[in-house]
Amino acid sequence: MTVAVVLAVLGRPRLWRVALVQARRLAPRRWWTRAPFLPLPDRAWLRFRMETQYGDAGARPDVEDVVTWLEWCRDFGSGTHPNRPPRR
Repeated sequence: MTVAVVLAVLGRPRLWRVALVQARRLAPRRWWTRAPFLPLPDRAWLRFRMETQYGDAGARPDVEDVVTWLEWCRDFGSGTHPNRPPRR
């Protein structure tokens, strides 16, 4: 993740919790046992996502795209997303 993305999320306190949850979900199991000993997403998965999003496996995520995705995750998880059925 780029510094610009981290700064964008830090400037939006309403996204802190969802960013941490998503970072945890994307981190591979037992990430601390393999170099570089950071909770980074699997490289093959990340290349696939960049290819499907931007058409280039080597692309970097756009800051506004990451913020929009985190906002979508927040809304979807809260039950307020228009495509999610109401909780019972």
